[in-house]
Amino acid sequence: MNSPHPYAPNDRHSDAAPISTPITADLLKGALDLERTEHGLLPHRLPARARAQCSDGQLAMAEAQPSGVRLAIRTRATTVELDTLRTKMAYQGAPPRPDGLYDLLVDGRLTDRASGTGGNVQLVDLATGSAETRPGPVGTVRFTGLVAGLKDIEIWLPYNEVTELVALRTDTPVEPVPDSGRKVWLHHGSSISHGSNAESSTTTWPALAASLGDAELINIGLGGSALLDPFTARALRDTPADLISVKIGINIVNADLMRLRAFAPAVHGFLDTIREGHPTTPLLVVSPIHCPIHEDTPGPCAPDFSGGTVEFRAIGDPAERAAGKLTLTIIRAELSRIVEQRAADDPNLHYLDGNQLYGEADSAELPLPDQLHPDAETHRRIGERFAALAFGTGGPFTARRT
Repeated sequence: MNSPHPYAPNDRHSDAAPISTPITADLLKGALDLERTEHGLLPHRLPARARAQCSDGQLAMAEAQPSGVRLAIRTRATTVELDTLRTKMAYQGAPPRPDGLYDLLVDGRLTDRASGTGGNVQLVDLATGSAETRPGPVGTVRFTGLVAGLKDIEIWLPYNEVTELVALRTDTPVEPVPDSGRKVWLHHGSSISHGSNAESSTTTWPALAASLGDAELINIGLGGSALLDPFTARALRDTPADLISVKIGINIVNADLMRLRAFAPAVHGFLDTIREGHPTTPLLVVSPIHCPIHEDTPGPCAPDFSGGTVEFRAIGDPAERAAGKLTLTIIRAELSRIVEQRAADDPNLHYLDGNQLYGEADSAELPLPDQLHPDAETHRRIGERFAALAFGTGGPFTARRT
């Protein structure tokens, strides 16, 4: 199917017998690995070698949730059906979470949304970390009434539901979308980058920023798991990209993972590894956005269900900062110092203070609903600001210096 001539507006295919197309890697964007399962294909955002080096359940869940992963096809179809087996998260003692959304983009414009049906439910006890999976059936997402004619279609998978891709059906043949020629932006961060509390996958702040910056996004935002893990650094090192950003800090604090003595060398090592594969690629280090509970209070943080919804609170002791416990204020200062030190020999390394994306004044206007994660409006604000600061005139993503 290589004809450049679109169908006339009244050329519809709704009565055509559905065509099944195998889902293969060339029809997907944003995944680093595809695992064959008994049902179909499971997109991963970390490669198998990285997954094998960590048994943490939180990481396994986060990297298999396909934030930024999308099915990308060129077709004349007016109907598209996608069978999936989702695994939806639920938390013991908390209200049910809303269904994840599949966003349909036609020639780059959001045209429709739908939620999945059926699927598994993974019930997590945040207090103990235990999880129980309750199995369910394969479901179907169906988009109809699409405009006739040759077009590029993207179906962005829900950022918050593990999604096995089972079958793709259309009323006309499909082919992969050709290379757009746009720069590939590889981003790593925490649950905020992953998308927590965003409306959908195309409205997470990285997706919004990528759209505004005219970039192809690979989102390695990993809820609870931006922890300077060497296997994540190697995954970033080995992934082709024109632009790279790493957002570091909030998970280090709220997991109470390390002290100041370990933090700086770990950051250096993480950046060293990335530079092994991307020696001159623009690399932007982003510090945490404003988060009142952890600005000057160390972690860990703990969930609180006393108000009927989940909120988080910091349970560390500010007095322990003297012994090297980390807060967001301390981390921002360290990251700024590290980048300034390294930039003397690395002119393509840059620093962005997260307070420029969402600062104290923003917190007063748009407080974090659960004390930790931004809401949909705040995702939009962060995405717009990042696009202006990183992709805008004079920003670190606009030119490479040699």
